Amino acid sequence: MHVLGIAGHSDTGKTTLVERLVERCSASGSVATVKHCTHSPDVDTDGKDSARHRDAGASQTVAVTDDGEWFATGDAHTLTDTLDGLAPDYDYAFVEGFGDAAIPKVVLGDREAADPVLHRAESGEQTDVDAVLDALHERDPYVTLETLVEEVKRSPDEDRAGAIATFTGRVRAKESADDRPTEFLEFERYDEVAAQRMAELRTDLEARDGVHAVRLHHKTGVVDAGEDIVFVVILAGHRGEAFRAVEDGINRLKEEVPLFKKEVTVDDEFWAHERDC
Repeated sequence: MHVLGIAGHSDTGKTTLVERLVERCSASGSVATVKHCTHSPDVDTDGKDSARHRDAGASQTVAVTDDGEWFATGDAHTLTDTLDGLAPDYDYAFVEGFGDAAIPKVVLGDREAADPVLHRAESGEQTDVDAVLDALHERDPYVTLETLVEEVKRSPDEDRAGAIATFTGRVRAKESADDRPTEFLEFERYDEVAAQRMAELRTDLEARDGVHAVRLHHKTGVVDAGEDIVFVVILAGHRGEAFRAVEDGINRLKEEVPLFKKEVTVDDEFWAHERDC
């Protein structure tokens, strides 16, 4: 799922830009929208914008308040919770507001917003939608474990598969109780080489007897303590084949794919490959 935020003051046409993006993308894929609310939505205010999202073609609209209230159900939902829930079912999610979120975004007017910023414009009406979508498609999509599981289930060989095995790597805050906590890890990669190595690894694993589909994903950028970093998903005929492919997949990914890790603790920061030298 491709995720794009739209940040700006109330008079910059954020909802207009959401409408334009939804109209463009709903012709070729499924679209959800998320709106940031400072209070519980009601029919006279935020409800009108949500209706405009749906009228433009969004299949689902979610509103999230600062304290985690979710408009659709009233359950506690953060933006990450909401995007995780949408990711397996949608091709695009356009997020109105949440200027501080670490998602790709368009910034309208003079509003300050957190990186990554893909595009700036004076208003939603003046935004070059083609340029925005081109920049968005150059970035990695928003991927969750559930996204990859749903993908392997769509394999043409799924009727011969009796097992799905997965591995999730996450940021460990401490090795032991006395360690100084890790705040976050930051990952960089050589994009073309990494993509080639990842594709070769997937091909090798899928060529094994009994393995029907493989998905691999490693995040880049900043990943906070406790968050997921890497996923390996295997669809196979039997559990033994699935387990062996998962173990080999994560081991080879770490050895063969050029990824560089910086660790930031409360006291220090360092690139792991320099510390290991």
